[in-house]
Amino acid sequence: MAFLRSAACRRLLQTLPTTTATSSFTLRSKLCTLPAVSRQTTLSAAKPFASPKTLALVRWQSRSGSGDRKMVDEIDERHESELRKEKLTANPDLVSTSSSTHPLMGEVGAAAGQRGQHEDDTEMLAGVKGDQKTIVDTFSLEGVPKEAYYVGLAGVLPYLATSLSTVYCAWEINHASETGAGFLMSDKTAELALHVIEPLQIGYGAVIISFLGAIHWGLEWAGYGGHRGYPRYMIGVVSTGLAWPTILLPAEYALISQFLIFNFLYYTDSRATQRGWCPPWYSVYRFVLTFIVGGAIVVSLIGRGQIADRIGKLPGPADRIKALRESQYAQLEEEEEARRRFLADKDEEEEEEGEEGEEEEGEEE
Repeated sequence: MAFLRSAACRRLLQTLPTTTATSSFTLRSKLCTLPAVSRQTTLSAAKPFASPKTLALVRWQSRSGSGDRKMVDEIDERHESELRKEKLTANPDLVSTSSSTHPLMGEVGAAAGQRGQHEDDTEMLAGVKGDQKTIVDTFSLEGVPKEAYYVGLAGVLPYLATSLSTVYCAWEINHASETGAGFLMSDKTAELALHVIEPLQIGYGAVIISFLGAIHWGLEWAGYGGHRGYPRYMIGVVSTGLAWPTILLPAEYALISQFLIFNFLYYTDSRATQRGWCPPWYSVYRFVLTFIVGGAIVVSLIGRGQIADRIGKLPGPADRIKALRESQYAQLEEEEEARRRFLADKDEEEEEEGEEGEEEEGEEE
């Protein structure tokens, strides 16, 4: 037993009565403290109502006979007075800007799984904030010339106007079918207005798509990013060639086709910007305008889908072409029939003239 072999303990045993020492140092020592009986005897002999002393404290206090030793709980007034005279110096380099407090789930004693979950939540929020910042920076359109910005936004106003008008006409038709009367116009008037809006929106979309292709012709003539030749000219030719045939389609198919063409042109413009064929801001500018136009087309399709079974269908360009061809065929048939009648009448007249001539010859004979 290390406790009994230490010199400090032997000195302490010499100061205690024999009976107390014999009875106290039994095999009851736990947690490296003095036994209960010897602790009470020591306290009663040294100082009444003193705190219990651990083995380490007794060993430290009895290791040397010098009078400098003091109890740990006693205040060193001389050292404290020296410390009071010292002035604290500021050291900003060692000051942390982050909070020294820990969240509940981020304490040092928290479980590893809980800390990992907290870190995952933090990373997820950081990703959401990063995406939000990206969206704000995208729609801010920094670097875009103000003239192009204002004129471009004004160019999407007809699309928004026709789209909102389509939705309102669809609402009027639904309202009239449910209540028997429209709010500001009758269902027939709303249907006629809707048929007027259809060609306007489709025709304006074809014009805008052709204009977007013509921009690359202007960049080629200006020599922006060098002269690229046919690859850049083909963008304008293909966009125009895809846009104008859509006016021959029914309204729903025309709007869907133009939506796909707008997205295809945005992809083409972004690739051209990466290659240096367009200004650096052009791809972001095109993304914002394509987003607005695409949203307007989707809203128009949704509005028309709500009344697809309640409105009639006016003849479109394809129907007019078909009717023209049928009228041409009918006119040819009429002309052919008239020619046959004319020939038949002529043959009859010739036969009658022949018969009359024969009769006259018979009479003369």
